[in-house]
Amino acid sequence: MAVSVADHEFRVPTRAVMFPEDVNKWEKSEAYQDLLGFLKSLNESVRGKCCSSACDVSAAVQGLLDMLDTMASWLKEYPPIDQPQRYGNKAFRDYYARLSKDAAELVTTAVGAEYSAGSKEVSVYLVESVGNSTRIDYGTGHELAFLMFLACLFKIEALKKEDAQATVNKVFKRYVELARELQATYKMEPAGSQGVWSLDDYQFVPFIWGSSQLIMNPKIAPEMFTSEKVVEQYADDYLFLSCIKFILQVKTGPFAEHSNQLWNISGVQSWSKINQGLVKMYKAEVLHKFPVVQHVLFGSLLSITAATTCTHQPPPPSGPQYPTAMPPPPSSSFTRIPPQSTLRSHSVDLSAMKPPFGGAAAMARKPSLDTAHLPTSAAHLPTTAAAHSTTTLPAGTFPASAGVPAKTLPSSTVLPSTTFPTSTTLPGTDAHK
Repeated sequence: MAVSVADHEFRVPTRAVMFPEDVNKWEKSEAYQDLLGFLKSLNESVRGKCCSSACDVSAAVQGLLDMLDTMASWLKEYPPIDQPQRYGNKAFRDYYARLSKDAAELVTTAVGAEYSAGSKEVSVYLVESVGNSTRIDYGTGHELAFLMFLACLFKIEALKKEDAQATVNKVFKRYVELARELQATYKMEPAGSQGVWSLDDYQFVPFIWGSSQLIMNPKIAPEMFTSEKVVEQYADDYLFLSCIKFILQVKTGPFAEHSNQLWNISGVQSWSKINQGLVKMYKAEVLHKFPVVQHVLFGSLLSITAATTCTHQPPPPSGPQYPTAMPPPPSSSFTRIPPQSTLRSHSVDLSAMKPPFGGAAAMARKPSLDTAHLPTSAAHLPTTAAAHSTTTLPAGTFPASAGVPAKTLPSSTVLPSTTFPTSTTLPGTDAHK
């Protein structure tokens, strides 16, 4: 709902999600409803429309483009410094300090003096959108801050409904380009990246709005976005493909290995299904994650106050639900054999079988070898020697009449001393094969 700048009481945004359980409060807040409604509304505004499609560029849109150009020009004033660390150039902190000081003035100049009363609150989101000055990193949380910046401009009506398409295809596109310049110049670390299992190290929303641009596209099917030729040809016109182009510039190796999630997405049949899936994924992987939303700032325009109506629902719980309590410890720290009453060492019901394979004796049998059941002698064999003694055979040929092929044995071979008569073949014995 739009607010009147003249009558509204603005306040500087602050954090409100301090603990994981506060995520539930965020998902029921006015800010959550406003933000998801804003995301989907702009998603629909660029459906089937590329960045070069004709659209009205209002004074406010042009002012925001000039503002982003000014922010990009500051990179020359704060070049990266020589330092031993490869990533996280500390010159970014000087850039960040300059933006923090001049942000409110930049916003007022961009949208007009009549909105100056709200510039102090709105500009906080602009500052947050360029990265973190302490860690010198950038991620989807900072991108989320820019979405909140744009949403606030719509709420104070500095941007109008007819500016929706230009906001995505002009303003947001320029912001993504600035973010990449910052990442490359100051070697910013990805904030909270899941590596190969994440959609992208830095961005998410360009994939959502970019896939909407490609819906019903007659030339570019989903499986084609992994083709470098297609990417080079259409990257300037589609946000989705511009993200792929940037990935191919900064990563090496097979696409399926360094961008596995995107590779899987290329197998989806239509851009419409991809778009719907990405919106759900954004809710689950960004808006529902405490490491991201703990840094979200809430003010008077995007409030943590509970919403009266919840049009947009949070994602359902995913994955198996595990018990919160640990199972009780075993009664003994080391138990090899369970109690006899619960012993089950076979996959069949031995009690239902007839001897010698079943019956009570079989049920009482231990899973390991029970030497008590073994005979004390080998008298049941036709001809035996001491069961556990060994005999060293001289070098020569083992007689072929013993039921096995003739084989020459080395002088050091040690075999059990059992004598095998020529007429006897032990049942089940394959030892000499």
